Amino acid sequence: MMEAVIHGMVLAIGLILPLGAQNIFVFNQGALQPRYKGALPAIITAALCDTLLIFAAVGGVSLAVLSLTWLTPFIYGAGVVFLAVMGWKILRGSRAGERAVILPSKEQIAFALSVSLLNPHALMDTVGVIGTSSLQYGGAERWAFAAAAAGVSWLWFMALAAAGSALGKADPSGRLVRALNIASALLLWAMAGYMARQLWSLLAA
Repeated sequence: MMEAVIHGMVLAIGLILPLGAQNIFVFNQGALQPRYKGALPAIITAALCDTLLIFAAVGGVSLAVLSLTWLTPFIYGAGVVFLAVMGWKILRGSRAGERAVILPSKEQIAFALSVSLLNPHALMDTVGVIGTSSLQYGGAERWAFAAAAAGVSWLWFMALAAAGSALGKADPSGRLVRALNIASALLLWAMAGYMARQLWSLLAA
């Protein structure tokens, strides 16, 4: 049982550490919200989405969904649109010289859902890595593996938002946060461009 738990934790850490749209969004909300609790909608939504994807992958549900090849272009297309819109929204506030783009709870939830569920690479990682790795375990061990991986996501997003909150408080002028927003927007657009290229390859095949 302990081996499955440790395996799930290590695997989740390796998958969640790389910089991506989901991490950028949670960190930014931590930095931009006046208080840490203001970023809770983003934290909870992102963590719940990861938990859902992990348990779906371990249970074999997500593999069945992704086997529907006609669905892949729609996922990529939606991902391109949401990443482009999110980058524009972040950059708009920075260029206007605002201290922060403070999203209300509903918008945080909507954006967190989009960057969590409309990211083809994250879906493939969850199914291809976590789902496949879980096959070596059976019964309770398999679900302990899934719970450990999901637990890492919860701790990671809470820590990420806390780091963002600390940065926001240490930057009263807002210059560093605005620079971070610009860099984040450019990175999101780069991801959208890369995803659009992959979508084009799928459609041209």
